[in-house]
Amino acid sequence: MEGSPSDRLDFGKMGFGCKHYRRRCRIRAPCCNEVFDCRHCHNETTSMLSSPCDQHELIRCNVKQVICSVCDTEQPVARVCTNCGVKMGEYFCEVCKFHDDDIDKQPFHCDDCGICRVGGQENFFHCKKCGSCYSVGLRDNHSCVENSMRHHCPICYEYLFDSLKDTTVMKCGHTMHCECYHEMIKHDRYCCPICSKSVIDMSRTWKRLDEEIEATIMPEDYRYKKVWILCNDCNDTTEVFYHVIGQKCSHCKSYNTRTIVPPVLPH
Repeated sequence: MEGSPSDRLDFGKMGFGCKHYRRRCRIRAPCCNEVFDCRHCHNETTSMLSSPCDQHELIRCNVKQVICSVCDTEQPVARVCTNCGVKMGEYFCEVCKFHDDDIDKQPFHCDDCGICRVGGQENFFHCKKCGSCYSVGLRDNHSCVENSMRHHCPICYEYLFDSLKDTTVMKCGHTMHCECYHEMIKHDRYCCPICSKSVIDMSRTWKRLDEEIEATIMPEDYRYKKVWILCNDCNDTTEVFYHVIGQKCSHCKSYNTRTIVPPVLPH
């Protein structure tokens, strides 16, 4: 390949890859010995296999061999092709065995997460309790939930920790995909699917319910009926007057409550 060393290194940059990554190499999956553009292409392909026994996911750090997309030479994982001298990825992580030419995504490796992420290392911090990287804007400004990112999205059930989709941290500390969160809100669902706490400011809604209850007189048989409730927002348990519109928590004034069996009082 003619040209200066720098020209050779950059030859074909952003000209190869798949829908997931722009890179100048493909990988040989050690689990099935097949060649794929990336681990996501592998996982999507194997997930469609008819036999559950053949369905499997590729572990990124287990990749040993790559194939240069420029000269088609198979070789051990490295940043530069041993045959034609091109960089198989402008960004390269030796730990994750990961190449990417699209450095505008600002990829970086997080030692605590053990994987590469995007967005610029200076814009993120690793929350050890939640077990993942979060935006610096959430430092000391979010409710920690043990390993909250090492779970599946409660809406689409995709594993969140290494998902390519953006995620959001709700007020309660639980996480889900941003697109799933907005879809949930669009359908007037304002409670966390995991813990049932309110995920947005509901004070205006609670005020409207106050007005509706004040204007709605219950029948005589139910006017003085009491029920026990558990508040999903503050976890307080109390006895309140029953109303067909809703039961209000006397502690935090939320209507995000549910009736429960009366507690057994000690003798």
